[in-house]
Amino acid sequence: MSDTCNDTSTGTMGGASASRTAMLEAGLAPYAAHASLSRGRRYPELPPAARSEFQRDRDRIVHSTAFRRLEYKTQVFVNHEGDLFRTRLTHSIEVAQIARSVARNLRVNEDLVEAISLAHDLGHTPFGHAGQDALNECMRGHGGFEHNLQSLAVVDELEEHYGAFDGLNLCFETREGILKHCSRENARRLGDLGERFLLGRQPSIEAQIANIADEIAYNNHDVDDGLRSGLLTIEQLAEVELWMTHYDAARGEFPQIEGRRLIHETVRRIINTLIVDLIEETSRNLARHAPRSLDEVRAAPQIVAHSEGVAAQAVALKRFLYANLYRHYRVMRMANKAQRVVKGLFDAFSDDPRLLPPDYQSPDSESQPRLIAHYIAGMTDRYALKEYRRLFVVADEV
Repeated sequence: MSDTCNDTSTGTMGGASASRTAMLEAGLAPYAAHASLSRGRRYPELPPAARSEFQRDRDRIVHSTAFRRLEYKTQVFVNHEGDLFRTRLTHSIEVAQIARSVARNLRVNEDLVEAISLAHDLGHTPFGHAGQDALNECMRGHGGFEHNLQSLAVVDELEEHYGAFDGLNLCFETREGILKHCSRENARRLGDLGERFLLGRQPSIEAQIANIADEIAYNNHDVDDGLRSGLLTIEQLAEVELWMTHYDAARGEFPQIEGRRLIHETVRRIINTLIVDLIEETSRNLARHAPRSLDEVRAAPQIVAHSEGVAAQAVALKRFLYANLYRHYRVMRMANKAQRVVKGLFDAFSDDPRLLPPDYQSPDSESQPRLIAHYIAGMTDRYALKEYRRLFVVADEV
């Protein structure tokens, strides 16, 4: 089906919607994504009466089942390991906050960047990247598993809220932003949505912002959670230039503070530096390439970026986290458990699909593995653990 939405509205609703959208987009730059110029939805709908099309997308995402499940999906620490650690839900909210701040300064569409940010992890498995890696291994002979594609599947097919269509029927621009990565093989199957991966073109400025806001959020908040957990120490972070620059500045301005307050003050300053640098460098790139439309953004090199020096500092922080947090023996122990749970569930359901809920059983053996992947990917951490116990633990009581 075409990605272009036919406006079948008549009367005051269509006029009111157009006026409302025009008012909301009056201050946008010409290179921004305009809801009034959207490439549309997969299934035509009447325009919304009191909001723009991108606002409607954001609202549908927030009200989706997959979004609520993010509360109990791992960021780094499994949900039951502590109440104050980030989850996929709090991470997504933090990404949206950072992305909106950048979008406002660059005069691009805040509603679109928020929708992309809130939806970018909808397809993530339980247990974070360990769960994704395990499910990808299980699906190796069946097309693999990648959480960006799964997020797209959630909004295109798996959500069941509307009588007229499967999924959320989001706008092309929102779906494009959700699809951060895509192999050429998968891109060929996605039609217009996969075209940019085949042609080497860029997504919208809004999608580029959400992508980097994701990195800003998880790098800095993983530092915060790592320190809170005791898996990282201030002494270890002394080797990270980005951290020490702001840690020393915070101590210099507020010599009386220590502990959690000093950590928060340092992380706050790092995030601010990264956001300001991103805005300034992107503004320089916009001036250099001078795109006059979204199509010209797509044809240009990547525009949203950090300056060379700050980008190098951010990469150094990421490498530090990989070596000292993500590969910490306690994190690896939990990751090992998570992979055993995911692989155990997949193997059990593959051996006997009758163990699955009826909606995930298929008479077609070719499609069955993908349905199993959909079922497991949709689980929260605690639900996956509960399913594992149901299948493999013999209860003491009858």
